[in-house]
Amino acid sequence: MRTSHIIRPLPLQQGLAAIALLLAPATASPALAQTSTQGEAEVIILRPLSFFRVNDLDFGDIVASGTAGTVRLAPDGTRTRTGGATLAGNGGEPARFAGLGTPNRQVNISLGSNTIWITGPGPRMRVRDFEIGSTPTAILSTTPTRFTIASALGNYNFPVGATLEVGANQTPGTYSGTFTITLNYL
Repeated sequence: MRTSHIIRPLPLQQGLAAIALLLAPATASPALAQTSTQGEAEVIILRPLSFFRVNDLDFGDIVASGTAGTVRLAPDGTRTRTGGATLAGNGGEPARFAGLGTPNRQVNISLGSNTIWITGPGPRMRVRDFEIGSTPTAILSTTPTRFTIASALGNYNFPVGATLEVGANQTPGTYSGTFTITLNYL
């Protein structure tokens, strides 16, 4: 419900008195309360020929069923499913990495392992087919893939998606694991 307020004009003398009161110099008044709070500031200073993780790979919320399935999270953030895995909500985002090299420098990118396992309250789940959001996209593996830094400043960023294998009757809960990406500047 909306409340309306009606403002009535004051007679001229009362209006001038009200304006004079508003414009009058301040006199000694009781101490005002003062509060403060702290904020945070962050920065990452890169050394040349380095890179860092901007955000983690997140497959989002998934509902398992009596049938196994997969969830593919593409480097552009698109989620698709197969089998008994159902996508819930709009969650999920690819991992993102950024770094600093030099313009036109070649870089080899590789994974520490072609498959990782994420663990949680139920049976572990396999993550496979890591895909880098390059042009064109490419599947990452333990065999290095060569890229060229195209930015005139030498800075770059790239997303990484993957496919998650969801087991039949997968136990509800939070699952996590780690994966390693290695960059070798040539």
